[in-house]
Parts: sequence; structure tokens; C-alpha cells
Amino acid sequence: MSAKKQKKVFIGISGGVDSSVSATLLKKEGYDVVGVFIRVWEPVGFVCNWREERRWARRVAAHLDIPLLTLDLSQEYKRRVVDYFIAEYKAGHTPNPDVMCNKHIKFGVFYDWAMTHGADFVATGHYAQIIKNNFAISKDKDKDQTYFLWNLKTEQLPKILFSIGKYTKTEVRALAKKFKLPTAEKKDSQGLCFVGQIDFKDFLKREINEKKGDVLNEQGKVIGHHDGATFFTLGERHGFEIDTKSPEEKPYYIIAKNIKKNTLTVSTNPHQIRAERLEVKLEKTNWISGKNPEDSPLKASQGESSGHNLLARVRYRQPLQKCQITKLDFKKGEAIITFATPQLAVSGQSLVLYDKNICLGGGIIR
Repeated sequence: MSAKKQKKVFIGISGGVDSSVSATLLKKEGYDVVGVFIRVWEPVGFVCNWREERRWARRVAAHLDIPLLTLDLSQEYKRRVVDYFIAEYKAGHTPNPDVMCNKHIKFGVFYDWAMTHGADFVATGHYAQIIKNNFAISKDKDKDQTYFLWNLKTEQLPKILFSIGKYTKTEVRALAKKFKLPTAEKKDSQGLCFVGQIDFKDFLKREINEKKGDVLNEQGKVIGHHDGATFFTLGERHGFEIDTKSPEEKPYYIIAKNIKKNTLTVSTNPHQIRAERLEVKLEKTNWISGKNPEDSPLKASQGESSGHNLLARVRYRQPLQKCQITKLDFKKGEAIITFATPQLAVSGQSLVLYDKNICLGGGIIR
């Protein structure tokens, strides 16, 4: 019996191809694999697909001949994720529910539950890697999901397995076909983390009262109306009404919003976005190593300081941007990051910091 055969892995199986291939790879490596489907919170009045996804997860588990447990975290998800991003939208921010889902659900409640039920490791189908106890970008740079996982803790890393992090999405699809998995041809889900394909704005309107407001041009003239500034994000060009067409019928983009006055300001030039920022303040920071992020593991091994040679992104799939830490309060969980070039449409999302391919952590933009 191999050493891995004696190690039990609880893997979140969502019913998608990524977690299916991850579970298969773990079993082939000799681990004792237990599949776990996490039951989600279901919005009243919306069609939620968790039951269908669980059927897919059962097909995968049957194909692999592994047990599949159902873990009901619906209330935790509602309280820790849904209530959070509703509050953020009301405050005029643009939160990322996937970040909170990973922090509080997948690597929060699920991780803790697995560890208390005999797991040696917890696994998911994320595109990320753990290399020499450092949290690293996946092989597939386009699918890399470290941006959503910046809240991981250093003590968790030795107990987490990201089996597909060393593969590209194309290679994962090929493996699914090779292993004859039921999900080999299944399309990727694009919905809200764990909830599925619901219309996000329609959902918000069920939770936040609509309030008609003015759409302004760059000179402050009223040129249209909207149903509530809280429902919009900078850079959007749909969902509001314009009374007169723009010259040459160019689309209007939201370049500013005022939550107190309930107004949106629009322009045909998206580069006029007024949230262009060179300096970004972070709150609720998490540094994966548990240490000062300026003491990066890569730079430290080379006898260098990393504070002035870092990279960051303020949204998923954004190309990494050169930056430096100009102020850090490690105890308060605050930091100021200064970019080499101004950043557009920065509001309430996560900023994630990197040293080359190592994810150092991040914080909430304020």
C-alpha cells in the first residue's frame, strides 16, 4: 500500500469538468478520495441549478467509484457571502462574491469540516499551484484563479491540493476525454459562485429597492435616467436610458457615479473614467505567508527586498501591473499600493499582489 493510499482527500466536486479531472488525478495518484458536493443557498424566485449539478457530481463519483457526500452550507453562504455583497453594493462598492466564497465557504467552513472529519487534505478544481509551500500562479495563465484565493493561510497550504494547476484548460479537457468522464463535454458554468446562472442585476433588485435617478453627461447636463446608481459599475454601457443619441451613435460608458445623489455620469470615451487611480488603499489585508509581504520568499532567497518590485491586479484576468508597497500597517490589515501607471475602474474589488509567479496575498480596495 502506497503512502498516498493511506492519505484521505476530501475534494469539492461541483459537477464540472475541472473538479472531475482533479478527483480522477488524485485517485490515480493513490489517495483515498472522498467527493463532497456543497449544497448552496437558493434565492427565492430564481431557478437554481444546484440539484442538476449534484446529479452530475453523482455521475462522476459513480464513474470513479468513490463516495459522494452532500454538505449543506446554504445558510453559511447566505450569511457570509450574499449578505456581504448586498451590503457592499448598497455602499456603492463593487464586491467580488467569489473571493468571499473561497474565503468563508470552500477554504473556511468546508475546509474546517473536512479536517474534523478525518481528511488529511482538501482539494478543489481551481487553477492554481502550491510549490514548495508557496502559493503560485497556474500553468494556464489565462485560467489562473489565484486572484480569487488571496485569503488562503500559510498553515493551510500543506493540506491543500490543486491537481490541475500544472495543466492548461485544453489539457484538462483532453484528460477528461481520456478518462471517459461524464463531464468531458460539459460546458463550464458562468454563474455566481455556487448559485449558478441567475441574472445578477435582477437578483440585486430583489434585495435593494430601485430608485430612479439622473444620467448626466460630462458637463453635468441631464441626458437620461436609470433605476438606481447602486446597480451599476464604472465602465458599464448598458442598463440605463439615454434620451438623445450620441454623435455618430457611439455607446455611452459610465465614468462616474454618486451614490448619495443617485446619479450616473456617462461619456462616449471610456478612458474618461474618473476613478483612475495611481495609489490604492487596501483594507482587510491577508498575507499568505503570515509575514510582511515585502519579505517575499523569492526576494528573500536572493537577499533582496521585494517592496519596490512587485506586481498586482485589481480585477480577474487583468495583466499584472508593476507596483510597490508605499505604506503598510501589518497589524491593522491596511496598506497603500502605488502603481507605475494609473488604474481604471477601481472600486471595492480585490487587489492581489504578486512577486513574479508567487501570490503574496491582497486586500479589499477602498
